[in-house]
Amino acid sequence: MTLDLLPITRIPRTGLPAQAVVVGDPARAAAVAALLDAAEEVSYHREYRVFSGSWKGVPVVVASHGVGGPGAILLFQELADAGVRTLIRFGTAGAMKPGIGDGDLVIAEAAVRDDGVTQQLLPPEYPAVSAPEAVFALQRAARASGAAHHRGIVWTRAAFQPGLIPLFAYAGAGLVAIEMELSALFVTASLRGLVAGGVLVVDGANADELVDEETTGGYDPHREVVVAGVEKGAVVSLEALRLLAEDAEEGTA
Repeated sequence: MTLDLLPITRIPRTGLPAQAVVVGDPARAAAVAALLDAAEEVSYHREYRVFSGSWKGVPVVVASHGVGGPGAILLFQELADAGVRTLIRFGTAGAMKPGIGDGDLVIAEAAVRDDGVTQQLLPPEYPAVSAPEAVFALQRAARASGAAHHRGIVWTRAAFQPGLIPLFAYAGAGLVAIEMELSALFVTASLRGLVAGGVLVVDGANADELVDEETTGGYDPHREVVVAGVEKGAVVSLEALRLLAEDAEEGTA
C-alpha cells in the first residue's frame, strides 16, 4: 500500500503523535530521538528529518526544519496538517542580556517577527507569542532538571551574518536572545490553533561576540559548555511535552 505523504517534508498525513519537538539540525533530531523509547525514523527529505517514539509513555515526534523561518514554516505547517497539535522548538541562540551565560537555557515568552516570512502572511502588528502553558511547562521542566534558565522575549532574525544594519537595533528593549525560527512557529501556531513554545541553548554569551572574531576567535557553538546545555535542553523539551500532555489529559478528564 502506498502511503499518502505530504509534499514538502514527505511525512505521512496520518498516524503521527500529536506532540512534537522541532530542531534545526537533522543530526540534532537524531540525537533527541535517541532519548526516546522505540524510536524510528519516519522520513528524511531535504532538511526535514522526522522520527517518532515515546518519552515516559507519551508519543512524540522529533523533526528537523533546517535554518531560517521560510523553510521551517513549511515543516510547522505540514506537521499541523498531519495532526500534530503541540510543538516545542528546541534550538540555539545568542544571548542579548547580561547575566545569561553559555549553555544556559532561554525560554521564549514571545518573539520579534523579523523572520523573513511571516510579514508576507500577516500584517506586522500581529504578535508572535508562546502559549502560556508551554512557557510554564518548560520552566517546570528546567527547574526539575537543575538547568540554569531565563525567560523573556527573543529576536527572531532572518539574517545570521551581520550586515550594515546594527545588530543591536533593539538595544534597551529587554530582549533576552537572538535566533532564527521561533516567530515563524508562534505565528503558525496562532493561525492553526496549536500550542507552541520554545527553549533555546545559549551558544554565545553576548550577541555582539557572535560576530566579533577579533575578541572571540570566531563563533564556535561546539564548545563543551554548549554541548552540555544542549543535552539538558533536549530533556527539558521532551519533559515539557510530557507535562503538557498530562495537563491536557487532566483538563479533559
